[in-house]
Amino acid sequence: MRILVLQHLSVEHPGSLRDLWRERGWEWIPVELDAGEPIPPLEGFDVMVAMGGPMDVWEEDLHPWLVAEKQAIRRWVTELKRPYLGVCLGHQLLADALGGKVGLMGSPEVGLTSVDFTDAGRSDPLFAGFERSLDVFQWHGAEVAVLPEGGVALASSPLCAVQAMRWGPHAYGVQFHAEIIAETVSDWERIPEYMASLKRALGDEAAAGLANEVSPRLPAFRDVARQLEGNFAGLMGEAVAAG
Repeated sequence: MRILVLQHLSVEHPGSLRDLWRERGWEWIPVELDAGEPIPPLEGFDVMVAMGGPMDVWEEDLHPWLVAEKQAIRRWVTELKRPYLGVCLGHQLLADALGGKVGLMGSPEVGLTSVDFTDAGRSDPLFAGFERSLDVFQWHGAEVAVLPEGGVALASSPLCAVQAMRWGPHAYGVQFHAEIIAETVSDWERIPEYMASLKRALGDEAAAGLANEVSPRLPAFRDVARQLEGNFAGLMGEAVAAG
């Protein structure tokens, strides 16, 4: 498998997913869009993964490369019909590229939260093996406000109605960060936009203690990442076999 990874910030990489891909012997190729790297020809890849970032999907004037990225995502899922996984911003980009709406939330959702699976989510192969809800790590201030036509909501939280979505058989987006690793909080705290949303969501005192709060949960988060990656790998195999 060759995985095209669209990155929007160097510290927003696939995290624990990299180790899982390495175990499978799969090759992943990162493209740092915010640094001006061009999207390569799509035909040479089996899977597209789009990560998070501090920009918003509507900021095309500030980040012109968003236009080309949305076009690539749209072509990938509608024409090439190959597996896609979007995380946080990548989740929102999938919705926007397909005609959905993304907007600012009333309050950022940052830290440890729980998401509940919808009826569709409980029966979706991406979430096979999970209970009715899932403890996750969040860091976002925008959300999918309106699903694209044909989109299906798979999970929600009190602050965000679309925590996960599916479009077609193999295109998925998740708002939460299953890929979190030990360095994630400290890396993201150094990003001004992220620190501002962290303090807005939790307050100064709780924000200062986020890394310590997250640390004991890392083994559980890695188990979640392994389960999700395994489920998505099964979907990838089905898509490739269908050809």
